[in-house]
Amino acid sequence: MAGKTTPMMEQYHALKSEAGDCLLFYRMGDFFELFFDDAKVAAGILDIALTARGKDSGDPVPMCGVPVHAAEGYLARLIKAGCRVAIAEQTETPEEAKKRGGYKALVARDIVRFVTAGTLTEEALLEPRRANMLAAICDVRGAVGIAACDISTGRVELEECAPDALGAALARLGASEVVAPEGWESAPEDSIARPAHDFGSDDGEKRLKKLHGVSTLDGFGTFTRPMLAAAGGLIAYLDHAGRGTLPFLLPPVARTGAAQMAMDEATRASLEILSAQTGGRAGSLVAAVDRCVTGAGARQLSDDLSAPLTDTAAIGERLALVRWLHADPLIRADLREVLRALPDIGRALGRVVAGRGSPRDLGQVRDGLNEARRIRDFLEGKPDVPSLLTQLLPAMGGHGALTDLLSRALVPAPPTERAKGGFIAEGYDAALDELRQVSGNARRAIAAMETRYRDETGIASLKIKHNGVLGYFIEVPAKHADALMAPDSGFTHRQTMAGAVRFNSVTLHEEAARITEAGGHALVAEEAHFEELTGEVVSAREAIARTADALARIDVSAGQAERAAEGNWCAPEVVEDNCLEIEGGRHPVVEAALASSGERFVANDCRLSSNDRLWLIGGPNMGGKSTFLRQNALIILLAQAGGYVPATSAKIGMVDRLFSRVGASDNLARGRSTFMVEMVETAAILSQATERSFVILDEVGRGTSTYDGLALAWAVVEAVHETNRCRCLFATHYHEMSRLAESCEALSLHHVRAREWKGDLVLLHELSEGPADRSYGLAVAKLAGVPAPVVSRAQSVLSRLEQGRAETGGLAAGLGDLPLFAAATAEIGEAQVDSLRERLRELDIDALAPREALELLYELKQDVLKTDP
Repeated sequence: MAGKTTPMMEQYHALKSEAGDCLLFYRMGDFFELFFDDAKVAAGILDIALTARGKDSGDPVPMCGVPVHAAEGYLARLIKAGCRVAIAEQTETPEEAKKRGGYKALVARDIVRFVTAGTLTEEALLEPRRANMLAAICDVRGAVGIAACDISTGRVELEECAPDALGAALARLGASEVVAPEGWESAPEDSIARPAHDFGSDDGEKRLKKLHGVSTLDGFGTFTRPMLAAAGGLIAYLDHAGRGTLPFLLPPVARTGAAQMAMDEATRASLEILSAQTGGRAGSLVAAVDRCVTGAGARQLSDDLSAPLTDTAAIGERLALVRWLHADPLIRADLREVLRALPDIGRALGRVVAGRGSPRDLGQVRDGLNEARRIRDFLEGKPDVPSLLTQLLPAMGGHGALTDLLSRALVPAPPTERAKGGFIAEGYDAALDELRQVSGNARRAIAAMETRYRDETGIASLKIKHNGVLGYFIEVPAKHADALMAPDSGFTHRQTMAGAVRFNSVTLHEEAARITEAGGHALVAEEAHFEELTGEVVSAREAIARTADALARIDVSAGQAERAAEGNWCAPEVVEDNCLEIEGGRHPVVEAALASSGERFVANDCRLSSNDRLWLIGGPNMGGKSTFLRQNALIILLAQAGGYVPATSAKIGMVDRLFSRVGASDNLARGRSTFMVEMVETAAILSQATERSFVILDEVGRGTSTYDGLALAWAVVEAVHETNRCRCLFATHYHEMSRLAESCEALSLHHVRAREWKGDLVLLHELSEGPADRSYGLAVAKLAGVPAPVVSRAQSVLSRLEQGRAETGGLAAGLGDLPLFAAATAEIGEAQVDSLRERLRELDIDALAPREALELLYELKQDVLKTDP
């Protein structure tokens, strides 16, 4: 801090104490300034110059600034970098400050808003095709309440879940920001701590009632105490962020877990539903499916894919609308053409209701409602309209009076800024038109005056100009100034510049006053009309929001139909039985990637039933096992989201929970190795999967030693088969596990086909019945570019292993092609190999059950290592 604190810096520090850990944007004229550490942080993120204030004092203050007119772009970068920003605006003009406290009076400032990742409404700061969710969470007697909202559209949903399901719920929401009570140990690490007293259920109920002007919440649904407590925390945080002004919030909707397919965070990441492993949208499921032509439709599609339904009737309604639009390409094309031109009325409405609207937002509401009525009129007369569309159409009308008002009041293309006026249409207000005419006539009079003064003075370079300090003035080059300096010239000197001199005249002053007065009155009149129109929109906010939701659903259905026609997808049949019958299934993301390079995706069938519910799949790496696993999970997800699927035909038994344990990853920040992550995810599946679940597991156990890994994989398959009894696809390289088909009656063996041709590996990507004949590991290594000497050495080690298998004749205990004894001999010395072989000859290991043989061999090896080091 500087040695002598000025009144301005005292004001700054007071505001900074209110801002807390937020960066403070301190308004000074046309700039937002940042000081001290805030300036250092912002300058580094924004790549702008870091300067200093009070350099001559010996104790300079670091500072940087951004122009007010370009602040949104800088805010977007700061928010993306994880910062939060407090906006301190001037709450009075310099003239008002002078009247209040004299010439040296400091302009009053106050924090008018906190800008955070979850409280954005500005068009420039939001992703058009992604919802921006803010979530509040808390614990009430062992149950977790979740209140989530997207303030850009007003959507609010409340949910209750078990503590161990919180991660899955937040993953579904994809919240940009999470707030939680301070001191709550179970709160996510990156959540924002808020006062615990904000999260009271009674207080939350009162806040909701007051917000929506009702005496009871029964009309909105049934809400539990944890839901209401979370709602209290959410509204309190929004009230804090808006400095007493709440954003647009629709009545809350209660979400129950049973209504949607459950997916944990690991499954969502593994299936790359909304974002690819690289973090972007490209390469994700939504990117491969999304053919919506509006941002609202794209956001609705993402929500559908994040929370697939478990109600066959609701799924059927969605599918029926997609099927109807798929069957008539002409209707679909005409509909999509109109939808394509729609503004995002949901987000425009959100800005208007939040008090951040512009004339352009009002124009978007007007245009969107007009187009919605056109779409309703277009669709109403069509034959065989599906029931879902019949439900949606009424919400797309009923705005005639409002659209008529907005059409009469606003110009066809209203501006974003309202401070300069010009957005109220001519003919709407006769008094405003007259003021504009006076102002316009005065401007024409000034132009004529400039011509007259040139003629009278003979100074052809004389000009009448305007700026914010002097207003209107006459300017001539310095060499002509003497002619206007004479006392009887009619001109009054105002300012001398380096190469010019400025004057005034009585006539110019009178005309300028007329312009200023008329223009000022016109601006006041337009502002009054803006407030009036905003009030009309706000009073119709819930009906407008229903229209926006209906348009989004129609866009999703038309987009799904378009994607189905484009990719030759089929309408799935979703039933209550525990079956899965997919013919010619494909992976939508991989197929799209191959198509872009001119390659063809190899389709495969998958048929699971109560008698054949677990497939054990072998075959080489890169052969397509992981793709096959994922594509079936994605087909189920797409079907229960209410869309067509990439297959020739599909009959899908309803899935309550979807699990994916595919691929290797670690979480070093939480002290978890790749294998630890794999085991945590596997444990979640074994403890949560039901008979109605669908599970895909890939290479369980490969992250540890051969013996431990095989034992774990074996035990996991048995548990899934005997205890969970769910539909499961299990890919593995452990050939020994093929013996499980002898003891597990609902397990069958399958493999992806591959062949070696003239020393090269040919991957066929086809799934066949029966166990894999070999792993082709060395061929894959060669294909991947492993140096030839390394592959050659691996071949010699493999030959030694196979020789060990022949010598021990049956000591593999019938566990498959790779003998455990041979694997052991590859890790220990020759003397230890002989000792182990001698001990095994004394035992009848082949008489043991596979798991017992595995445990015995492992114990013997450890004993040999201890006694024969």
